[in-house]
Amino acid sequence: MPPHPSSRVQKAREELAGRLREIRKDAGLSGRELAVRCGWSESKSSRIENAKTPPSDADIKAWCRACAADDQALDLIAANRQSADAHVQWRRLQRSGLRHLQESAGDLYRQTKIFRVYVSDVIPGFLQTPGYAAALLSCIARFRGTPDDVSDAVMARLRRNEVLSNAARRFSFVLEESVLRYRLCSAETMAAQLGHLLGAMDLQNVAVGVIPFSAQRSVWPMPTFTIFDSSRVHADTLDAAATLTQPSQVELYARAFDRLSQVAARGAAARSLIADAVASLR
Repeated sequence: MPPHPSSRVQKAREELAGRLREIRKDAGLSGRELAVRCGWSESKSSRIENAKTPPSDADIKAWCRACAADDQALDLIAANRQSADAHVQWRRLQRSGLRHLQESAGDLYRQTKIFRVYVSDVIPGFLQTPGYAAALLSCIARFRGTPDDVSDAVMARLRRNEVLSNAARRFSFVLEESVLRYRLCSAETMAAQLGHLLGAMDLQNVAVGVIPFSAQRSVWPMPTFTIFDSSRVHADTLDAAATLTQPSQVELYARAFDRLSQVAARGAAARSLIADAVASLR
């Protein structure tokens, strides 16, 4: 099988193959011995180890069982599934406009019960006003050179965000104070956005924390990420939307979220930081 056209996907496949090879070596098995235990040809073991053939879930289970490493199977299976779709190129998603991008995660939003969101760049999408969302999406469309469907994209985002009003869902947001200060829109639009943020803090199913510039930190500022229940993480970069599903990855991001939450101001202290940001707009 030739290398995958996406270098990110190919790298993920090679990393998985390397992990399987190390498991075999740690078990003290040769490729032939592994093949005998798994009931397949030695060439199949070689193809899997050299990222020539992607293993199936059953292959990974058999490999781990043969190496007495059953405890690693779930993580490896998640990595295997992730290699094909973990990095979704933004350009491909945006080719038909930003509206499609907003709608693409609709089912996931409706299925998730607990959302944990950390942001270091912009107001969380869940909490954006139409004016702020329009300004942000316009910036993205101009930068990417995508079709100008910002109005439709804003409406799609607002429809998606109706999940916020569902009391059966729980939302925990942690924002860097810088998010309150970045100017991506007019002063009037930003003032309205910050006022909306204050109002969202009154919702019973919403918790908002703000990490002050002056906080003594235990972890550094990180790129924005969202944890969906305890099974999936979306971590966005400039060129890709990384979907992480390996249990070890999700646990790592959950640990980061907990540490970031510990230094966040809440209640009256958080409201004061937001009010100060509003005052700075005058």
